[in-house]
Amino acid sequence: MSSPSPVRLSKSKFVAGVQCLKRLYLEIRQPELAGDIGDEQEARLEEGQEVGRLAQTAFPGGKLVDSGPLELDAALRRTAALMANPCVPAIFEATFQHSNVLVRVDILERLPRNRWRLIEVKSSVELKDHYLYDVAVQNYVVSGCGLAVSSAAVMHLNRDYIYDGESYDPHRLFTLEDVTKAVRQLGNDVPKLLRNQRKVLTDDKPPSVAAGRQCGDPFVCEFFEHCNPGLPENHVLCLPRLSEKKKQGLLDLGIDLIRDIPVDFPLTEMQNRVAEAVRTGRTWTSHTLARGLRHLKHPMYFMDFESLYPAIPRYAGMWPYSHIPFQWSVHRQMAPDAPLEHFEFVAEDRADPRREFIHSLCRVLGRSGPIIVYNATFESQRLRDVANWFPEYANRIGNIQSRLWDLLPFIRQHVYHPEFQGSYSLKTVLPALVPALSYDHLDVADGGEAGLAWEQMVRGGVDAAERQRLKSALLAYCRQDSLAMVKVLDRLSAFATAARVRGGVA
Repeated sequence: MSSPSPVRLSKSKFVAGVQCLKRLYLEIRQPELAGDIGDEQEARLEEGQEVGRLAQTAFPGGKLVDSGPLELDAALRRTAALMANPCVPAIFEATFQHSNVLVRVDILERLPRNRWRLIEVKSSVELKDHYLYDVAVQNYVVSGCGLAVSSAAVMHLNRDYIYDGESYDPHRLFTLEDVTKAVRQLGNDVPKLLRNQRKVLTDDKPPSVAAGRQCGDPFVCEFFEHCNPGLPENHVLCLPRLSEKKKQGLLDLGIDLIRDIPVDFPLTEMQNRVAEAVRTGRTWTSHTLARGLRHLKHPMYFMDFESLYPAIPRYAGMWPYSHIPFQWSVHRQMAPDAPLEHFEFVAEDRADPRREFIHSLCRVLGRSGPIIVYNATFESQRLRDVANWFPEYANRIGNIQSRLWDLLPFIRQHVYHPEFQGSYSLKTVLPALVPALSYDHLDVADGGEAGLAWEQMVRGGVDAAERQRLKSALLAYCRQDSLAMVKVLDRLSAFATAARVRGGVA
């Protein structure tokens, strides 16, 4: 009985196998176990294709092999024909097969004396180590087909490129980093890695690989949930900043749940407060909570931003992955007994939203009073960017930045609820402290979804009814974020009042 022919591997499958042999096995043998590709991941893939097309413009006269859904044999013939034509300076998606490994080279540049440069295009802003395996397997296949590859490079976005708002200069938008030496050093490893991968694929079951760092590095594996089933509530891994040594110590004792940790087990102060809350089933609050809240005086503002960070800069003055602030929500209370007011903004078309974003925001925030945010670093960085783009707003923006009051570290320091499950995300904190509110009913439920919804609304070519639905969903989500901070702060004030009643005033 003849043995089955080896599975044909691609460069993406090879790289998956370098990350984890179990991932490779499941991709090929049990793909049905993979999780769904989310909208965000799909958008990033499409963005990567857009980056690739822009990179091609740096090689005028270059020809694309696969302008349509070519069959493999046709793509191989088309590649050979383009290589034989000396008038073609570069070939895009050049297709090669060697030792039953298939690769498509992003850019194959023709050099003098019938030599070639292999270029891998990436949508990142820096060279990353794992890219070298991607290039190395391509070099192995292309060289195996008889080509003289004299150099290899990674072409990635240049973080220092500033878009002029008119046209992209691909020679400045991208950086070419030569990786010839590193790829050649990996050259001897590629055949060995391929042999190991093929050996694994002949087995009847996937290799035994324990879940670990490789599940999310350098990519989140599509089989993450299969290999990392959900943990029970308040598992010891929910303890913040738990060292590997302490984690292993607890597991060696047969302790999986926080409630079972012995009281004499050495934990940090923060870990002890988490353990206390879980054991008692009650919210832990610090004795300095009331004192920390005394600094907040009316008028008070509760502010949330939403932004999108495309790989390719979209408006003048922007750089790769700089944020486009497209939406804000502010709840305002002028005095303790005054009604809560709400203000909001969302850009509704393809025009540059940045100036109207900051102009409308400044009108609402006034000149005094704390501006409460959740993770002030994000809002402060977006404000700094806008001040650089529009210096006429710098003084007003400086005033806003000086008034930011970050609720996230305050909660970390003063409160822990057993239902936090080790997370201080607002999406977790809100339903734990204010059970009547959550994000479950919203069509847009996180910042990533907000960016995708806004893109679809302003650039997706949708009809008026869908545009209105998306706008309503965006407004509801951002409004929920700023309102959540109002309600969480109210809850913290109630905790402080209860402590004073018990005589526990800080």
